[in-house]
Amino acid sequence: VYVLFQGLRQISQRTISTASRRQLENRVPEKQKLFQEDNGIPVYLKGGVMDSLLYRVTTGLTVFGKAYSKILILWYSFQCAN
Repeated sequence: VYVLFQGLRQISQRTISTASRRQLENRVPEKQKLFQEDNGIPVYLKGGVMDSLLYRVTTGLTVFGKAYSKILILWYSFQCAN
């Protein structure tokens, strides 16, 4: 058990110390320009096609959920009345 623990410890130390650290490009300034631009598009849609798709799916699920809950409330109210 001790040998296994030592082996795992050496592997983890080696992996952490020799891991290559990638330099990521700072894209914050270009995102700030995109979202602060005054072009008449709401901020929740400025991210592009994916933002538009997520907005439409969320809106559709909300409308469906509201309608379905009203139908269930009506159905249960008639069930209890009988």
